[in-house]
Amino acid sequence: MKQFYHSSHGFSSPSMRHHPLFTNRSSSRPVFAKPSHFITHGKRGSRLQVSCAAAENQNDSSRNVETSQGKVDRRNMLLGLGGLYGASNLVSAPGASANPIKPPELDKCGTATNLNNNTQLDINCCPPLSQNIVDYKLPPVFQMKIRPSAHRLSPEYIFKYNMAIDRMKRLPKDDPRSFMQQANIHCAYCNGAYDQPGQGTLDLQVHNSWLFFPFHRWYLYFYERILGKLIGDPTFALPFWNWDNPKGMTIPPIFVDPKSALYDEKRNQANLPPAVVDLGMTGNTDPLQVVANNLTIMYNEMIRGNSDIYDFMGQPYREGTPVNPGPGASERGSHTAVHVWVGDPRQPSGEDLGNFYSAGRDPLFYCHHGNVDRMWSLWQYFLPSKTVPDKRITDPDFLNAAFLFYDENAQLVRVTVKDTLDNLRMGYDYERIDLPWLDYRPPPQTVAARVTRAGKSAAKAETVFPLTLDKIVRVLVPKTKKGKADELLVLENINVDTTKFLKFDVFINDEDDNIAELDKAAYVGTYAQVPHKTANKSATTSIRLKLTDLYDDMDVADDDTILVTLVPRHQGPGVTIGGIKIIENPTPAPPKTS
Repeated sequence: MKQFYHSSHGFSSPSMRHHPLFTNRSSSRPVFAKPSHFITHGKRGSRLQVSCAAAENQNDSSRNVETSQGKVDRRNMLLGLGGLYGASNLVSAPGASANPIKPPELDKCGTATNLNNNTQLDINCCPPLSQNIVDYKLPPVFQMKIRPSAHRLSPEYIFKYNMAIDRMKRLPKDDPRSFMQQANIHCAYCNGAYDQPGQGTLDLQVHNSWLFFPFHRWYLYFYERILGKLIGDPTFALPFWNWDNPKGMTIPPIFVDPKSALYDEKRNQANLPPAVVDLGMTGNTDPLQVVANNLTIMYNEMIRGNSDIYDFMGQPYREGTPVNPGPGASERGSHTAVHVWVGDPRQPSGEDLGNFYSAGRDPLFYCHHGNVDRMWSLWQYFLPSKTVPDKRITDPDFLNAAFLFYDENAQLVRVTVKDTLDNLRMGYDYERIDLPWLDYRPPPQTVAARVTRAGKSAAKAETVFPLTLDKIVRVLVPKTKKGKADELLVLENINVDTTKFLKFDVFINDEDDNIAELDKAAYVGTYAQVPHKTANKSATTSIRLKLTDLYDDMDVADDDTILVTLVPRHQGPGVTIGGIKIIENPTPAPPKTS
């Protein structure tokens, strides 16, 4: 019986290999075994740890992180003004630039919308008004905050965290730092309370685009600083829910104590510990299979499935353009799954975490998004990529997009995306945690004869699309050329009801009908959305799924078509897909400077 091991990943860059955030240790300690479908793809002799200095080692000089007069230096990473941050290494969106998204006009904040039934909410999500707005400047970093894993907290930390949340809940209701006012930030920015300034009734939305990661990084940044201010500890750091690691795939225990300030009764009672989070939302009840699915999903989102920077970050979103240009792999995948998995089905609209307007009312939201933010940081700096070697966007419409937040002193501040591009510069980092998904590439798959038979009975794509995805669909899609070409699968003109939770999975040349198992080469990726508001209740988007690595794992050398299977998991009233095709991976656009 094979065992599942923490494993290492090869890096070509010496600076990355010797960076203190990476430690290789000899290990053969099994975590668990799974019969029939092993949760390993072979034993490896070492394990990789991505280190952000565990709490007990915060003063370890081997981190090579120095702070002086506000300057943070990742010495071996060559970050800062040079290295990966050099202008020649940055990426810009193709096409002519319009204008960056401007911060909302708070005095024009309107009624937010319940996204599940498209009715106006009976609560006011709008923040207190202030005429005094200042441009925020990141303060000098004299001591790095280390965000800890929520499953590894000390009693002293838990006491301090509870006290901070309790004090936040006791603030006056009109204090912008109070618990409900902080929760309402997500409600207002994500449920249609704001219009784009100067653009009529065109919504302002921070999801399903390249604003997703930067907005939520600022959101947690100020939330963390407010908590620290309330307990007199400027070094306080929010925990993160380590749902990408088998040891952290249950709701952290600190959030399930009814006597705790961290408790929220509006959660799915069937998914309390020891239930394992289902990042694939497949409904599989075998916990070992769910873990295998989760690790495969993380590998796809972080390594296998991105052909360019926008496939991970989300598509460009500019002033004057409609919302929802397209989410990145992490947002539409693991991020959305956790929201819905925790949300309470007893509530009319999946409150709290399962609906954007109420998500911030659950303290677990900030812990969840801590790990989402951690994924961005890992992807930016520590994961090598042949297809996305340059991982910063230089487009001024991205860098100059702006938001408004209240800081820990209740001062209204204007912030921009460009100041979020390095979490160390913002003064925080993450605890060292193993990444078992890092080398979790599915085993090679030889297409069985039954796939050939299924292909003979499948329709050609051009005769089926457009279609409503209300059942499993299998179609034949022509490749651009025979063999293992550098290609993308494109699903275009996906029309969705934005007020519903929607999800479907995509498989290529799948050799069996067990759609609840994702840990196989045939699984390509997913599309999912948390309910959100648009002016017309519907939105049209597209997704691209990279096939290059998949071809390396499957026998497609002599094929001129592939069999695509679309599996609806949660379709609400239905998803309409306008077309499907395979294209050659386009050459990245040349860098554009501001």
